[in-house]
Parts: sequence; C-alpha cells; structure tokens
Amino acid sequence: MGTMIDGVYLTDDAVTATDPDGSWKRARSVVRNWITRDGTPGPTGEGGFPAEGGRYHLYVAWNCPWAHRALLARLLKGLSGDIALSVAKPRRTDQGWVFDSDGAFADPLIRAASLHEAYARFVPDYTGSVTVPLLVDTRTGRAVSNESADIVRMLNAAFAHASSPDLYTGDLAADIDAWNARIYGKVNNGVYRAGFASSQAAYEEAAREVFATLDAIDERLGEVRFLTGDRFTEADLRLFPTLARFDVAYHYAFRCNLRKLTDYPNLWPYARAIYQMPGVAETLRFDIYKRGYFSPSEKHNPLGIVPIGPELPDWDVWPGR
Repeated sequence: MGTMIDGVYLTDDAVTATDPDGSWKRARSVVRNWITRDGTPGPTGEGGFPAEGGRYHLYVAWNCPWAHRALLARLLKGLSGDIALSVAKPRRTDQGWVFDSDGAFADPLIRAASLHEAYARFVPDYTGSVTVPLLVDTRTGRAVSNESADIVRMLNAAFAHASSPDLYTGDLAADIDAWNARIYGKVNNGVYRAGFASSQAAYEEAAREVFATLDAIDERLGEVRFLTGDRFTEADLRLFPTLARFDVAYHYAFRCNLRKLTDYPNLWPYARAIYQMPGVAETLRFDIYKRGYFSPSEKHNPLGIVPIGPELPDWDVWPGR
C-alpha cells in the first residue's frame, strides 16, 4: 500500500512489516479528526468539521474491509446522497491504491491517479501508511479521518437527519465496545496477522485465535439474533466485512483454512441475514475481493495468478433468523 514520510510517497510495502518473532503489526491510523453536529472537536483531533450534506468525500476500495465499514455506515445511516465516493481500482500497484482517468474507478474529486496524491493534497505533511478509507472535507481541503472505526461512529452520530438504526446506543455501549475489542484483535485484524505472519509460530497463533473466536461467536449467535441481542449494532457492522471476505479470500490467500464460514451453523445464516438487509448487498463485490487479495506481491503472490475457485455459496438463501 506504500508509505508517506512528510508528504513524500515511498513504495515500501508497509503490510509486510513484522516483529522479530514473525508477528505482523498493523500501522496506526494518524488522521483522527471528527465530523460533529456543530463542528466542535470529537474524542480525538481538531474541530471545524460540522455535519453538512454534500461537504464530505470518501475514498474507498471495494476489496478493503476497513473501507467496507465506512460504506456500510454511509448506507445504513442514509448518507449516500450526502457523502460522495472515489473508488480505487481492485489491484494495487507500486503506487499503492490507484485510479483510472475515467469510469467506475476514477477519482471525481481531484482527478488523482493514486491515493497518495489525495493524501498529499489533503494532508500535505502526512507521515504513515496510505490507506482507505480516507474521509476529506471538500470545503476546507483538509482530511477528516483515515480511521474506519471513528468514521463509522461519527457518521452514526453527527448527521441530525441520518436515518436509523442507531448503531451505538447508550444502553448497549459497554457490550458493543467489548465485542469490538474482541472482534478487532482476534478476527478483523486476526486474519491479517495470520496472512502476513513470517514465522510458523506466529501464523498458527493468529489463525487459531481467529477460529477460537469465530467458534465462540457462533455459539453466541445460537442464543441471540445479533451480537448484543435483538438489535443490529456497530459490533455487527464491524464483524460483517470479515465474514463477507472469509471464504472467497481469507480461507485461501491468508491460510485461514481450518473451517469456512459456510461450515458454521449460526454464523453463516447470521451473515446472510445482514447481507439481505436493504442495500447491503450493493456494498459487496465478491469478484473484486478475489482479484484484490491475490494481487501481485513479491512475497505473497509473485505471479499474481488469481484462482478460479471457490464457487460462491448462495448468499440470497433465506437465513431463517
């Protein structure tokens, strides 16, 4: 994905960074401002970003699960008409996430050829990984955030006209936070820790944690409809992008192959129930997931060959939940 130091792009592949024991560590998001209803500062970062329709623009990539979080929040809160998109091409190059000059994978905002050009425009002194999602303020020409968890929460809370559901309700906040912490470390990021590990021990530790956590979630979903009970919340939103990519990408490309999503009696119907919520299917691109996760990589897939399988299960079968 590349890195920038003081606004200068480097082609180093940040996703291969590991600790001496072979464990992979995700780079921290560093742009942490917030959109709030009145423009006052949020929990982190600076203020000056009031919630106004048509003012903000979101950079995403279909195959990125972190960007998928933002796309789901934008959809479920009824903000598709308020926040425009730039969608990067499915496969990265040595320039990281890139765009076409026109068409579905063009950048309509500044006509950038690559995401690092957008970072240079909106965060001129940026130092860090060049990642999606990136939320920018078109009025001031400043970046708001590149932290997906923050973007989900601000879109849920900031816009007064945003439609329900409320993804982070006060009575469930403690449960949501507990599930988020567990799911992020062991599942969302866990599949990457397995896929990018550079030692057998680090891989096995991460992969076994993934499946131990999925097993526990499956057991929980045998008792309740959603993670915190009867209501769909931010915790479900944050789990779903990993589930959507599991069988088509993580099971093969990241060697998380102890079980498939479709092997789980509760997780699989749960994932289908979310997929069948109005509009959610439009945020998924299974063909792009496969192309993206099997992108050419000197270390992980030097020939860039995309496998023909697996055949996708039928996500449209009624889940019965």
